Amino acid sequence: MPALLKKEFDAHRARGEAHPLMVEAGLNAVPHAHPELDTWRSNLKGVRFEDRKLNLVLFGAIDDLWRDLGTGELIVVDYKATSKDAEVTLDAEWQDGYKRQMEFYQWLLRRQGLTVAKRGWFVYCNGRRDLPEFGQRLEFRVKMIPYEGSDAWIEPVLQEIKATLGAPEAPPPGAGCEYCAFAGKAARA
Repeated sequence: MPALLKKEFDAHRARGEAHPLMVEAGLNAVPHAHPELDTWRSNLKGVRFEDRKLNLVLFGAIDDLWRDLGTGELIVVDYKATSKDAEVTLDAEWQDGYKRQMEFYQWLLRRQGLTVAKRGWFVYCNGRRDLPEFGQRLEFRVKMIPYEGSDAWIEPVLQEIKATLGAPEAPPPGAGCEYCAFAGKAARA
């Protein structure tokens, strides 16, 4: 689904015009034609930032970038797809990872010297389950969900990561950490 959305938004980017979903959401924006966009979308390259103070290279692959025509700010866009009966939202606890991902992308792009809006957008596609038959065709309801990001947490977390990586021993497992429990089970197997 994200690959198809990228093609669709790229067609509007080439014409310099807003996508109908953007217009419907009341956005005064267009898909942004940045010369690095293809690189930034690549899972193997992404948007990169070398933090020399921490000696870390950080990167993430964005789905899309739009430009607000009023402010000139760049808008980070993330494409998501699912299939469920309920309306799609960002309210589930597990979706906090989506929000952190958005904020990290915003942070990375700011490290490129770009002016990035706090508000990003999720283009969420929900496969329809209410149709009488499949008919060799998938249909989706598409919802635009705005999200106000804050990257204030990122630099303190990066410092914690660096301290953990440089520690002489691994930290003890966290009591409520599902990853620690998994690693413990795997080590005992």
